[in-house]
Amino acid sequence: MNAREVIRVALRALARNKMRTLLTMLGIIIGVGAVICTVAIGQGASAQVQEQIKNLGTNMIVVFAGSVNSGGVRMGSQATKTLTADDARAIEQHTPTILAVSPGVGAAVQIVNGNQNWATRATGASAAFFEIRSWPVVEGSAFSERDVVEAADVCVIGKTVADQLFGEQDPVGQVIRVQRLPFRVIGLLATKGQNSFGQDQDDTLIVPYTTVQKKIAGISWVQTISASVDSQADIPLAQQQVAALLRERHHLRPTQGDDFIVRSPDELAQASAATSRILTLLLSSIASVSLLVGGIGIMNIMLVSVTERTREIGVRMAVGATESDVQRQFLSEALVLSSLGGLIGIVFGVAGSIVVSNVFHWKTIVSPASVVLAVLFSAAVGIFFGYYPARKAASLDPIEALRYE
Repeated sequence: MNAREVIRVALRALARNKMRTLLTMLGIIIGVGAVICTVAIGQGASAQVQEQIKNLGTNMIVVFAGSVNSGGVRMGSQATKTLTADDARAIEQHTPTILAVSPGVGAAVQIVNGNQNWATRATGASAAFFEIRSWPVVEGSAFSERDVVEAADVCVIGKTVADQLFGEQDPVGQVIRVQRLPFRVIGLLATKGQNSFGQDQDDTLIVPYTTVQKKIAGISWVQTISASVDSQADIPLAQQQVAALLRERHHLRPTQGDDFIVRSPDELAQASAATSRILTLLLSSIASVSLLVGGIGIMNIMLVSVTERTREIGVRMAVGATESDVQRQFLSEALVLSSLGGLIGIVFGVAGSIVVSNVFHWKTIVSPASVVLAVLFSAAVGIFFGYYPARKAASLDPIEALRYE
């Protein structure tokens, strides 16, 4: 018999006991659906984290002020005062892989507009900050390097601050009070939403770093230096070059540790991606147990089918069917059984992903690779667990099979 005839006979045999066939496929349906749904949730979570990390800025490194050891007590990160704006300028001038640099200093502030007030964090930066963070100004404009040099009382605000202080009013051109100082709002930032740590990135006030140093925080050093790198491949080299330059500028001996920390959001992205892959693999492995249970169910039903159809097998072999014909027939029934279950499982898996996305507001991504893998795995389960019953049917003695009642 050709392949089409074999499949037709298999479908006819399975249709004899529709309820038993459906119950047998249930394990495969649940297994395939669960695998597709869990992989979709895992990939959606990974994509969401990657998008949030990307919002921090692409091809970027950040230098943080480091820890200081005082009398055996380590004071934690950003405790040193050795990181300066001159370091930022040196990084920009002497590191070939660096495109733009922005010193950074921050302080918690209370801002007021009329009878509205809001507690937020003032982030001091240079004019290059918006390019480094890939953060466009959608209304008004960003401050200039001249504003930085003059420590001007100007600011660019995030959407959350604008909503809290101005509501539906246009904030650009308005004057607000920041720690009792009047600041003119010259720009409104594009919405970025939460970062990977759940912090609202739009709850921010960006001002020239010199303004924060001289008028708000009263310090002469900087807490961070942000820098954009030419390409992602250059990030490790840029980190090494920046570290070597800062050690030289800070006159650190070989035996001394760094008084700064160099990090990149890409490191966080890679760690997050690795964690997501592990969790997705773990969830998929748990869901795959249903496929194995379904495979055992297929083997059980096929063994019952061999017993029920022993006389039929004897008749087939008596009229000329070979052992390979009988084996192929029963193996095709197991394959059809598992493949049908896999196709139905795909529908349930995709539907489950949509339900999870709409009800729980979790991002899900159904990838073609996961669908193909689930179908191939379900077919493999049918072949693996259907081989023994098919082999048993093919090894029956025709004479004994004809005598079977």
